[in-house]
Amino acid sequence: MADALVIKMVREVRKDLPRCGVPKLMVILKDRFDGHGIKMGRDQLYRLLGERGYLIRDLSVLTCAGQLWVSDITYLHLKHGFAYLSIVTDAYSHRIIGYCLHPTLHSDGPINALLMASTSKMQGTLIHHSDRGVQYCCQQYIQTLESFGIRISMTENSDPYENAIAERINGILKTEFLLDFSAGCALCSYCFLTTSTVRFRLFTFI
Repeated sequence: MADALVIKMVREVRKDLPRCGVPKLMVILKDRFDGHGIKMGRDQLYRLLGERGYLIRDLSVLTCAGQLWVSDITYLHLKHGFAYLSIVTDAYSHRIIGYCLHPTLHSDGPINALLMASTSKMQGTLIHHSDRGVQYCCQQYIQTLESFGIRISMTENSDPYENAIAERINGILKTEFLLDFSAGCALCSYCFLTTSTVRFRLFTFI
C-alpha cells in the first residue's frame, strides 16, 4: 500500500519535473512521507523506482558498452506507404546493436531487433530502456527480456526526451542516411525508396 502511494507521489512530482531524480525526490517528498508515516530511505526509493520502471537513468555512470540498451520504433515514409524500423542502441557506445524493418507495428519487429542485440556482449546486470508502447509492454517482449536476465526500465509518460538517445538515432537514420522518403525527396537519386532499398542501406550503414 505504501509503495503504491509513493509511486503516486513520484508521478505527481514528475508531471512538472519529468527529469527529477531520486536525490531531489527525497527532498521534495520528505514532508509528504512524514505526513503519511512513510519510512523510506534513498536506497529503498531507488529500489522501488527501479522495480517499477520509474528510475531516470544517469548516463554519466556508464563505464562501458553492454550496461544500458535503449529501444525505439520509428516509421519510415517510403515511396509507396510506410515501414517500421525497430532499433536497439547501446547507450554507452551509441552503436546500433539490433534492428528490424517490419511492414507493421506488430511486436515481431521489436522482438527480432532485441534478439539480434542479444548476440552482443552484456556487462553485469544489463538494463533495457524504452517507452511504454504496447510492443514493449506485451508479454512476449517482457518474457524475452527476462529470459536474458535483462532489467526493464520505461519512460513515465512516453516523453521522447526521456528516451533521447533512441530519438537522436532515429533522426540521424532518417536525415543523414536518407532512410525516409520525405527527407530525401529533394534529391532525385533518393526518390524511389522501397523496402529492399532501405534494408540494403541499413546493412551498409549499420
